[in-house]
Amino acid sequence: MTTTYVWSAIVIYIILALFIAVLSRRGKQTTMDSYFLGNRKLNGFVSALSYSATTYSAFMLVGLAGLTYNGGVGALGFELIYLIGVSLVAFFGPRFWLAGKKYGYVTPSEMLGDRYQSKLVAIVVSLSSCLFLIPYSAVQLSGVGYLLQGVTDDAIPFTTGVVIATVLAIVYSYIAGIRSVAWTDALQALFMVITSTTVVLIIINRLGGLDGFFHTLETERSELLTVPGNGYFSFTTFLGLTIPWFFFSLSNPQVSQRLFMPASLKSLRTMLMGFLGFGLIYTLVSVIWGFTASLQFPDLSNADLATPTLLSSDLVPPVLGVIVMVGIMAAAISTIDSILLTLSSLFARDVYGNVKKNTSDQMQLRIGKLVIPVIAVLAFLFAQLELNLIAVLSVSSSAGLLVVVPSIIGTFFWSKGTASGVLTSVITGSFLVIMLEVSQTTPFGLTSGIWGLLTSSFLFITVSLLTKAPEKKANEFLGYIKKELKKNT
Repeated sequence: MTTTYVWSAIVIYIILALFIAVLSRRGKQTTMDSYFLGNRKLNGFVSALSYSATTYSAFMLVGLAGLTYNGGVGALGFELIYLIGVSLVAFFGPRFWLAGKKYGYVTPSEMLGDRYQSKLVAIVVSLSSCLFLIPYSAVQLSGVGYLLQGVTDDAIPFTTGVVIATVLAIVYSYIAGIRSVAWTDALQALFMVITSTTVVLIIINRLGGLDGFFHTLETERSELLTVPGNGYFSFTTFLGLTIPWFFFSLSNPQVSQRLFMPASLKSLRTMLMGFLGFGLIYTLVSVIWGFTASLQFPDLSNADLATPTLLSSDLVPPVLGVIVMVGIMAAAISTIDSILLTLSSLFARDVYGNVKKNTSDQMQLRIGKLVIPVIAVLAFLFAQLELNLIAVLSVSSSAGLLVVVPSIIGTFFWSKGTASGVLTSVITGSFLVIMLEVSQTTPFGLTSGIWGLLTSSFLFITVSLLTKAPEKKANEFLGYIKKELKKNT
């Protein structure tokens, strides 16, 4: 794959994506609601593609392929459990949507703050999300850096790829807020699912069809078809990877915020069904790429190079390899720009809006736009650390976000939950996860995410039972959700 090909493809992609982003600028983006939620009018098709592009990124086609390269079929089990976890959206999605429509919530943490009647809850949950999502953003930037570095054999340095991704994410976010991000996401999602599937079909054909492919895998790398196989996927490792991902759709605000955006409950259901189909295809593509790389290039120094090495090999036609490479880059950027928008809305709405008295909606929007490049620069600096194994680092970030899950569940199902319970569980849980990650400690073989979830659940329940709940708000909130769900079934 020549560097000229790669640069040409990147330029074409940028022009096309910018064109789509500018076209999406319908109406004025002058309020928090319009800029960050698209006025809650996204249709089901665009919502599905955008939700998919936000969720599946460099982590998937670079990280999951690398995880398969390292550990074999256990990676497939890990990702399938994540897809099962998406069923949580079917249960919680309508509740998020109804609450957002009724109370005008812009962010998930705003919802928690109002439900538990505490501004401090909104502030703490927002800051906790920023703390753990910035490293996750850096993972996406690193994915682009490794990808361009790998497919061009170091002709495009890691840092150049990271810079390109950072700048594009900022530009897409600025053009029209969530509208430009959603429409460029949709373009990128369609682009990726078609081209990556084509690559799989070509690879399978060149390696003797499905029977030939799996026969070769069984003969030469049989350990990759069993669990724990080569030992990478021990039970505790598997548990540590899957638990954060099972709750991903609730714990990650850049994903749960999208539950406020569909135009109707019907659009929300379309979004979920589209996402599940997209996710299954992406999962199979990534795993087959990882298996193929393990057969063809068994001695890679870094598993995250499995995808770029495969795309630049003789197995994939050069033009298609370049197209897919750009598609993966686009997928990573689609996740980064969504995170940038979500984190900036969290800071503007829940931190600035609650600390500064009498702020207008327009002022919060200005603050949100100012914060976007700041967050991008922080993610860029983190990416420069060049930490290895994208999938593992992604899971570590998600582990920290798990501590808010008990509070979210309590929001919709437990009237006795209190602000003190939320604050104690989120602060203590976050601190515990950070300490375990920094010290690289796994007590009893369990990872930081599991300890964080257990600790935050225990503290949320215990402290809530010892303090006074906002009964009036809880009864009004839960009563409204129950009544509306009954009307819509």
